[in-house]
Amino acid sequence: MGVHAIGVIGVPDTPRFVAPRQRKAIFQRLTQEHPLLKRVWVVADPSDQQLASAFMGKGQPSVVQLHGEESPKRCAELRLLYPRIKWWKALRLREEADLNGIDAYADSVDALLLDAWSPNQLGGTGHRLDPAWFERLETRICSGLPWWLAGGISAEWVPTLLQQVSPFGLDASSRLEHSPGVKDLRHVEALIEAVRVNSGNQG
Repeated sequence: MGVHAIGVIGVPDTPRFVAPRQRKAIFQRLTQEHPLLKRVWVVADPSDQQLASAFMGKGQPSVVQLHGEESPKRCAELRLLYPRIKWWKALRLREEADLNGIDAYADSVDALLLDAWSPNQLGGTGHRLDPAWFERLETRICSGLPWWLAGGISAEWVPTLLQQVSPFGLDASSRLEHSPGVKDLRHVEALIEAVRVNSGNQG
């Protein structure tokens, strides 16, 4: 389908939370049927015990997306402790000045995910970054670090979006759903086709 990664939410008390047993079953099936697909576990400030449990047995993630208050130091420690796992840091940008903090993670993670800040939840809100920030955003990521754009991603927005900015990938959630956690495959297919038509690089 042109999808490079599938994310499973591991943040309790959020609308899309997937319990550990179910998460492991999903990741194990992906490992068997789609071994090249990135299996992304989305967490916020995970404990050492949570991480150790996730990396035991079958159904392990290949990527951990950190969506909490993890510092560059914490990210670097986790990357050193689990070198076979890819570590992505999600940064929720509240205002243009927040762009100044992006480079702090350049040597600590394998990729960044940039999302719009919301007071209500960590992600999946459908809120979009201000397009006026895009030019400055790309100049701030000067380390060559891959980055993904999240926040209100939809097929309708893609043609305009990819004329303004060139992320490594797009992270889509709420605007593809019937209800939280339940994807509408028509919206998913429309997004994939829009990306294919408008860019050969993003996905």
